[in-house]
Amino acid sequence: MTDRPTADYDTQPVDPASWRRPEPDPSSTPVVEPTPVVEPTPAGGASFSPAPEPRTEWARSTWATPEPTPEKWFETSQPVPAKPVTPAARGGAGAGTVLAAALTAAVLASGGTVAALSVAGAFNHPVVATAPGQNANSAGAKQPVTLDESSAIIDVAAKGGPSVVRIYTTGINPNSASQQEQDGVGSGIIFDANGWILTNRHVVAGTTDLTVQLKDGTKYPNAQIYGIDTLTDLAIVKIDATGLQAATIGDSDGLKVGELVVAIGSPLGTFDNSVTSGIVSATGREITTEGGDLTNLIQTDAAINPGNSGGPLLDATGAVIGVNTAIARDSTGIGFSIPINIARPMMRQALAGEKLSRPYIGIHYLKINAEVAKDGSLPVKDGAWVHSDGTTGGPAVVEKGPAAAAGVKDGDIITKIGDQAIDVAHPLDADLSQYSPGDRVVLTILRDGQTITVTVTLGVRPANLQ
Repeated sequence: MTDRPTADYDTQPVDPASWRRPEPDPSSTPVVEPTPVVEPTPAGGASFSPAPEPRTEWARSTWATPEPTPEKWFETSQPVPAKPVTPAARGGAGAGTVLAAALTAAVLASGGTVAALSVAGAFNHPVVATAPGQNANSAGAKQPVTLDESSAIIDVAAKGGPSVVRIYTTGINPNSASQQEQDGVGSGIIFDANGWILTNRHVVAGTTDLTVQLKDGTKYPNAQIYGIDTLTDLAIVKIDATGLQAATIGDSDGLKVGELVVAIGSPLGTFDNSVTSGIVSATGREITTEGGDLTNLIQTDAAINPGNSGGPLLDATGAVIGVNTAIARDSTGIGFSIPINIARPMMRQALAGEKLSRPYIGIHYLKINAEVAKDGSLPVKDGAWVHSDGTTGGPAVVEKGPAAAAGVKDGDIITKIGDQAIDVAHPLDADLSQYSPGDRVVLTILRDGQTITVTVTLGVRPANLQ
């Protein structure tokens, strides 16, 4: 099986040595930087981190075993004073010092936010024709009219900003030798006006005290963790409030590489409701963290920093299409978001007052691609091949599990779930995540050259399942 790059969550303390600082500007006022604490990293390692926290290191050329990424990090909740940056110092030593100082004291808690701005036609460029013989650049001539992309980003920020919150946490970092309480900061998304907030698991898990702050500065202490996701890096928080401005929840299926997206969050735990933009760099990404594997992620180059974790990735209409979760340290423009469609069942369960749970089918399988199909002499190039776990030796079909009860067998190739074909863009695990325990799903299976269907009643995914 192909190794995956590892990633960190953005609530982990940031390693100053892993960030590049601009060369000092001789004309600027010298700035004394804090002494960085250098943590050893594996040779050739690079790292990923959830948006607002430090990231695990990753070197694609070697894919050496990266430094383990804690499942829970904390970011400082105290703003770090920074020297004023004059226009002359922009992009020079002055601006670099602000970043370096904040990173030295902060813990990764941000996640990449991606919004597809092109889907609404925001970047169509209408042209106003000029009169024959008239120079378009001459005085009084009408210039070609284009819609600047900043106009679309402004609209998205205005619509999505009020639904983004800052989350202050207090708790014990399980990966810290001192086991002392630490403060952290992350972001969250209001998805219902009655105080329901979606965020990252690593932002809130293990904390003893939560405070949520709205964009207007209103704070809600004693916020409660309603539930932690057993499948991916998501959680739901509840505050005692009504009449809040809820985000528009979009559809992450069908995202196209190259679509412009927007991220909103609280980078460094200091600059709340900051807006960055980028594009969808890729979809279906898989990374590994100490907290487990994260799959089917949206990759974006929108700037993500510590404190952004849990914030939204928005499309051109201002709808949430992802939750910022991880970024790559020692890189430029490699961030990851969990598609909102994976979070949708959790939000429905919370609003219905149900315990958060994920569906379970009880099989081990390989995603079929051209290489797997060739090696296994398979008759198809897409689908899910029910196959024993070559790493652990676990069975292909779990005894007495939902799939076993429905008659699924070792060697079956699942080609559809319901009407959805299983392929690279729609892997089985991503499609299953959009169902709930107890749902009955019809699987189309290729077995010994024959196509059959079986109906599986999904179970509840064990909390300790990796």
